[in-house]
Amino acid sequence: MSAMKKGFFALIAILSCSRLMAQDDRQLVVHLSQPGKTFTLGVNIARAAINVSGYEGKDVLIQTDWADVTVQEKNNEVTVAAPRGKTFKLNIKVPQTAGIFKLSSTSAGTMKVSDVTGNLELQNKSGGIIAERISGSVIASTLSGRVAVSFRSVDPMAAMAFSTVSGYIDLTFPPDLKANLKIKSDLGKVYSDFDLVGDAAHPKVVRDEKDGVYHLSIDDWIFGRVGGGGPEFLVKNTNGNIHIYKTK
Repeated sequence: MSAMKKGFFALIAILSCSRLMAQDDRQLVVHLSQPGKTFTLGVNIARAAINVSGYEGKDVLIQTDWADVTVQEKNNEVTVAAPRGKTFKLNIKVPQTAGIFKLSSTSAGTMKVSDVTGNLELQNKSGGIIAERISGSVIASTLSGRVAVSFRSVDPMAAMAFSTVSGYIDLTFPPDLKANLKIKSDLGKVYSDFDLVGDAAHPKVVRDEKDGVYHLSIDDWIFGRVGGGGPEFLVKNTNGNIHIYKTK
């Protein structure tokens, strides 16, 4: 092979490596139109491992492993999109001001959100959902996977819902929680640190106490008030246990 051809193929190899490195390290910086005000983050990608976390900054930072992720921002609404056919990894950092989060994926593993404030709508059809140290409200649903949500504080006016078809549901609330709980596990058990006050209009809850934790059982939905009652929280599991914890 001639020296010129060898040099040509070496150049192609270098360029290919450069493109891969650019994909691995790609970060998009999104400047909000109104920094410090409530913003919206929308992600609806069929196959995406989505990780969103709060940080002390004013921009939305999006790190992705593919260059064909597109982002639009208008009036503090950030929309993230990508073509079908690839599996994406998204690590998104958002300001710790209040936000509205609408995240959706069908497959690619666990969806995770941490240290954010606002209203969260999380849908992951084939994978778990983990939301940690949330201030606000959460609606989380998946067909296959665990749903684990812990709160720093709860929006006292917001209804919430948590559901999975196959997997545990683990919810952790502050001890001063005020809510009306509607709970059902078809093929599992329900455990709670909170003492639920039953509603006379609904079937009686059977409670077996052990080590300060109540085991709740009933053939139908469990209805109970916590802290005198508040907005309705629906918790539904088809095949798995439900644990409702009190922050220690």
